[in-house]
Amino acid sequence: MTAESLPVTAASRRFQKGRFFATAFMILMTVLWILPILAAIYVALRPVSSTAKYGYASLPHGGLTFSNFSSAWSQGNMAHYFLNTLYIVVPAVIVALLLASMVAFVLSRLRTWWSIALLILFTAGNLLPPQAIITPLYWIYTQLVVPGWVSSSGTLYNTYLGLIIINVTFQLGFCVFVLRNFMQAIPEEMYEAARVDGAGLFTQWWRLTLPMCRPALGALGTLLTIWIYNDFFWATVLMSSGSERPITSALNDLQGQFVSNQNQIAAAALLAAIPTLIVFLVLQRQFIAGLSLGSSKG
Repeated sequence: MTAESLPVTAASRRFQKGRFFATAFMILMTVLWILPILAAIYVALRPVSSTAKYGYASLPHGGLTFSNFSSAWSQGNMAHYFLNTLYIVVPAVIVALLLASMVAFVLSRLRTWWSIALLILFTAGNLLPPQAIITPLYWIYTQLVVPGWVSSSGTLYNTYLGLIIINVTFQLGFCVFVLRNFMQAIPEEMYEAARVDGAGLFTQWWRLTLPMCRPALGALGTLLTIWIYNDFFWATVLMSSGSERPITSALNDLQGQFVSNQNQIAAAALLAAIPTLIVFLVLQRQFIAGLSLGSSKG
């Protein structure tokens, strides 16, 4: 063994030791993350009588059953609430991506000082906690007059449109920030060639920019769908009617005033999580492609 090989061996050992601890840490975090999900599945599969007698952490006395899932689906009227969620999530995601792509297109093409100021303004909106503005926002929603076809009460409160607007507003800044970084990587020569061919700003945005940002739009679409679908705060504060609520806040209806069937609630929560899992599996390729492209363009 030569003297030159000693530093390499020491570095290799340090690398192996660091990789071991990193792997152990990731395994620990994975276990801690998956334990609550396994616990929810276990509780959902146990009969109510078994948990009432032996407790939730006991062995599965009396076997496992899928009756909690069927009762949660029927008694919770989950098909109706899934449809309510669809009315909110699909328009909110489409509108958020369209508006964000327009703003990001302008900010990426205009190399002026105020474009950076606007980007900071959009990004700063995401740093504001929603609880800080809930009082004035609640007053606006209950006082702002809207057409009768939007709401029978004449206000934005307790309407699908109100939830769509608030979700689009709070997700817009993050989408603009991400899309602007992607659009800045598009060569200026492509826009110059498009202008020579007579393409206006709308054509440059619609026919040139959006197709090239498809990975970023796919990744953002996946994130927005999951975030808006899982929203609980706005759906609870700005939607009082139980029959109009989305699925996340509608799970509260399974919570009794004095007695709660936690087995049924766990089953309903697992059923409510299925659509987000399906969305991620369907858009997994676009999501990973968007993240990979973003990391390579840092």
